[in-house]
Amino acid sequence: MQKRAIAAVELALLAPAAVFMAAVVIQNLGSATHRPARAAHELVMLYADRMWTLWILLMALPLLVLVTGVTAICMDRNGCAAPANGVRQTLAAIRADSAMRLVAGATAAAAVILVIVVLHMGAD
Repeated sequence: MQKRAIAAVELALLAPAAVFMAAVVIQNLGSATHRPARAAHELVMLYADRMWTLWILLMALPLLVLVTGVTAICMDRNGCAAPANGVRQTLAAIRADSAMRLVAGATAAAAVILVIVVLHMGAD
């Protein structure tokens, strides 16, 4: 039950960044005259007009999801940190539990979002 709660919280924390990334893709794929592209552009500008949204929603929340996810994945069934746990055992635990698959997916998505944001910041 605890893993399900962690997965739900991670998905909720990751949602604003995922919506922003989807809006950026839609904005770049569509022309300015199409309704979805205009709506996506307005959403991107809504994020960009407020500097705190970029830092909190695109950096802090995905980083929190990444740290929480890695911590949850590294825990054993008793809730104790198990850094000596082998990679095979960790992957087997992820495959065996659907909540752990959600946690692993959200953690991977957070890592990808952070890489994209950091690379974009470095390019500017």
